[in-house]
Amino acid sequence: MDETSQLSEFGKIFIYLIMGVLFVLFTFFMGKLVALKKPNPEKLASYECGEEPVGNSWIQFNSRFYVIALVFLLFDVELAFIFPWATVFSQQELINIDPYWGWLSLIEMFIFVGILLIGLVYVWKKGDLNWIRPEQYSPISPSKIPPSAYKALNAETYQTKLFSIDSEIPMPEKVLTESPLSSIKPGFIPKFKRPAL
Repeated sequence: MDETSQLSEFGKIFIYLIMGVLFVLFTFFMGKLVALKKPNPEKLASYECGEEPVGNSWIQFNSRFYVIALVFLLFDVELAFIFPWATVFSQQELINIDPYWGWLSLIEMFIFVGILLIGLVYVWKKGDLNWIRPEQYSPISPSKIPPSAYKALNAETYQTKLFSIDSEIPMPEKVLTESPLSSIKPGFIPKFKRPAL
């Protein structure tokens, strides 16, 4: 007699989700329970690749960091699929049973690597691997001076004098006028009041 399951396929997935959430919560709880709690400035400092943190952490990063990191991750993860293929391809028993198995896996890997190379060429041609360079442009100002005046000023050559450490710079003679100290008056006269009791 066939017994029907009281649990549908969605119910099984729901149980897996509940178990996953409970496992994560249990792990956090055990970490809180067992972990040592001795904070110090060294532990509370942010860690970034072994560099000493300097300044505020709320700074703007170039978006190219994220694009290049994602492209690297994509190709790195895809390249990880070659290892299982190499393990299967190296089994001589499979190739001895059917020699076409070896050719099939070899052609399959060429297709896989070809797709990766097409993706790399696409990303390269699109310019996502190039760093962002600022565009060169002439600043526009609301000045009434024409740009030709600036060009003429920049094209003009100026004579400069040679400088050496031995040469003395002529200093203008200072005229010292001594004023008697009695004529100096303070800028303010302090007045002190007794505090009220």
